[in-house]
Amino acid sequence: MKARGWQKPAAEAKVFGAWEKVVGPDVASHCRPIKLADGELTVEAESTAWATQLRLLAASLLKRIAGEVGHNVVKKLHIHGPAAPSWNKGPRRVQGRGPRDTYG
Repeated sequence: MKARGWQKPAAEAKVFGAWEKVVGPDVASHCRPIKLADGELTVEAESTAWATQLRLLAASLLKRIAGEVGHNVVKKLHIHGPAAPSWNKGPRRVQGRGPRDTYG
């Protein structure tokens, strides 16, 4: 692996493949890694409360990730809550700008 330069891709794959082992079963049951690009890992939490909790735990999570997969694989965490539903589409959606103030 070292001769072919596969160490970094293997470490990045371990972040996703062994997520529960890397961050622990308690944290892993409430979040999942989405993407890793340029050392920034995007993590989606199951709720906004868990997103806040993970932001508070970010420093310790980075230490645990570095200890498990190696240093400088993940340099920063980007944590967000679940994706909200879009209300811009659907059978009862009115096209256009919608009602505006007509007084004055």
